[in-house]
Amino acid sequence: MQKLMTAVVSLVLTSSAFGAETADASHAKKKAKPHAVKHVVASSKSHAPKVEPVVDAPMAATTVVDPKQLDILADLVHTGRMVCELGNFVTVTPDPASSTRFIVQMKKFTYHMSPVETTTGAVRLEDPHAGAMWLQLQNKSMLMNSKLGQRMADECQSPNQMAVAEAMKLAPPPSLLDGPTVANK
Repeated sequence: MQKLMTAVVSLVLTSSAFGAETADASHAKKKAKPHAVKHVVASSKSHAPKVEPVVDAPMAATTVVDPKQLDILADLVHTGRMVCELGNFVTVTPDPASSTRFIVQMKKFTYHMSPVETTTGAVRLEDPHAGAMWLQLQNKSMLMNSKLGQRMADECQSPNQMAVAEAMKLAPPPSLLDGPTVANK
């Protein structure tokens, strides 16, 4: 019962403080001249913290400028038709117009993507106009739409990636949470 009373009292105090600020703001508007602009500054007595909206930042990556680096990254891209989860498939083909660009297709979607440098060793292709990204790891690839913030296709695998995934099942890599192992002499 005491918690309920405390909540009611704090609600009343908060709403009365909000009502006082609203009344002060409306009073300031009435005094202002029609053509003059008057800025109302929030008082330091306000108990509510100022909240800034969070803006989604685009995915951090740097476009590769060095042509040699572009060729190296382009050679790492798995091409062909890749089977994905849920019966989907993605086709990655080299762009005939440019040796360092790729055409990525899924259902009715077609993207013209270029390699982007990463710090993790993953292969990343992006179509900045469409907001699409193809991320290729050792054991799987995925197609994501950064504008919608969702995965369009996941668990896509080329024959090479299927072999790596099978090898990882048989001999899983060490967990990051496991402690370091000491070699015995």
